[in-house]
Order: sequence, then structure tokens, then C-alpha cells
Amino acid sequence: MLGGGTHSDLFYHIISTSNLLSAWREFRCGKNKKPDIQKFEFNLEKNILDIHFSLRRKTYINEPYVPFYVYDPKRRHIHKAEVRDRVVHQAIFRQLYKVFDSSFIYDSYACRFNKGTHSGVNQLERFLRKETQNYTRNVWVLKCDISKFFDSIDHEILKDILFSKIKCPETKWLLNNIIKSFEKTKGKGLPLGNVTSQLFANVYMNIFDQYIKHKLKIKYYVRYCDDFVIVSQEKKFLESIIPKIFEFLKTELELKLHPRKVEIRKLSQGIDFLGYVILPHYRVLRTSTKKRLLRKAKENLSKGSIDSYLGVLSHCKGHNITGTIIATRK
Repeated sequence: MLGGGTHSDLFYHIISTSNLLSAWREFRCGKNKKPDIQKFEFNLEKNILDIHFSLRRKTYINEPYVPFYVYDPKRRHIHKAEVRDRVVHQAIFRQLYKVFDSSFIYDSYACRFNKGTHSGVNQLERFLRKETQNYTRNVWVLKCDISKFFDSIDHEILKDILFSKIKCPETKWLLNNIIKSFEKTKGKGLPLGNVTSQLFANVYMNIFDQYIKHKLKIKYYVRYCDDFVIVSQEKKFLESIIPKIFEFLKTELELKLHPRKVEIRKLSQGIDFLGYVILPHYRVLRTSTKKRLLRKAKENLSKGSIDSYLGVLSHCKGHNITGTIIATRK
């Protein structure tokens, strides 16, 4: 993979057959039994070469997406790309990740290597312990969520941010191809099913992260995708920055805070973040997460699934629900 800089030769790293093969291996992991994966693998060499030459000749076009809904826990509209396109998306991700990741703040936790939900919750808990001097004084937390985040990402703003680092014309052509392959409304929206969408979302929100850290000088800030929290001893300070956050998101990124998901809470009331509720000295599962976990445990009793559910519970206080899930094995 490549590091930082403008990368005039980036396109040739993306479309190389070695990168495409590596992208295929990463993409197919855990999907070997799916018919479309098996079909692609049956003629793997031909399919990889077809992708390579279509990219090289600039005849490649992202095929239409297949829409469907998932419920986990709320209904989400997913758009699934063809296998061929998902290999291309993975190949792009492999090369672009390091180009942009080095510019991200430390406390951005979505879709980054060695990060994730548990790391984000752990960091918030560390911030809370520091600011309360090990839970000996009060602290407030501002929690916000961006309304219809992926649907609202503006294509032109996204491309301006991407192309501030990417100068290679061929790579710009390819990224433009991927971005314009989907829109929720005119010139806006990214498909939830694309691995590139996860990276693009972080690139987009990094503008906001930099504002929070360097303009507002916020020390204790954690973001996971479009959810973020800010910790402070002063409730009035948190109240004062909400209009500034609202205005920055609107003017710079054409995003809006979800009106019903902006709240300031005391730690003693419990801080609901990424599926857990953090309280002084311990954390518990969010009630909706607990119900979903129990439902899934009953639906899927394979050892791997049960172990993954117990893994979630190992990060919080949940002896009763752990016993219930273990009992499903018997």
C-alpha cells in the first residue's frame, strides 16, 4: 500500500492484477458458500484480467446496485454491488486507506484497522475517568447523531476533499465513476453496502474532526461514523458549542444534526454510546442491544455465533444475559 502525498501513479497500483487478486481474497473471506462468489471464482483468472483491462482501457462502469433491507436493529436500505464491482471497491480501499488514514485524528473509530466499536467505547470510558478524576466529580457528555448521514453526503464536496490529495487523473476518473454510480437525491448519497463508502465517510467527516480538535480545541471527543460524543465538566460550554457544530456541518459539509438525537447528560444518568450504556465504574448493554442479542442467539445456535455474542458481553456487566445465552447451547 502507499503512504501519504498526491500519488500520481496510484491508479496503476489499484488496477494491478496482484492488487486485484489480494482484493478478491479479502473480499471473499467468509462468503465462500454464496453462489455469486462461487461463480466468479470458477473463472477467477479470466474475471480478474477482465477487470484489469476494463480499468486500464477506462471502459469500466460500475453496474447497477441490487437494493434490499436489513433490520439490525432499525431498518436500513442496503445497496449491493455485483461481485466484480465489489472486487474493484476493495482494490480501491486497499490503496487509498493509507493515503488518508494517516491524516485522520486518533479518536475516529469506524472502519479503521485496530479500531472499532469496543475501542471507541473504551476510549470514551478513559476520557470519563480522567475528567471525573476516577469518578469523584461530576461530568457532562454531549452526544450527537447526523441525520440521514450516508444519504446526505454531497458528491462534489466529497470529490473536492478526495482530490485535494489525489492528483492522478486516472484515479480521479475511477473515483468519480464509483461516486456517481449511486445517488439518493441529485448529487448526494453513498451506498451503505460499499467498502469504499466507509472510507469516503471517514474522509468526509475528517473535515469536521479537524474543526472540533483544532478550531474548537475539544480535548475529549470520540467519533464513530456519524455518532460522536464530547466530554466536559461544564454543561454551559457544551450548550454553547451546539450552534457552532450545527453551523459548521451545514455550511461546510451540507449535513444536519438529528434534532431528536442531540442531548447533554450527566455521567450518573448513563451515557448511551455504540450499543453500551456507560456508568461510573461499569457499563451495561443498551436494552435494545440486549433484546437483539437474545433474539439472534435463539435464531442461530452455532458455536461461532454464540461465541461472538459472548464476546460482546465480555465488554460489559452482563452476567444474567450471559447465562441465558450459554443455556441456549444445552
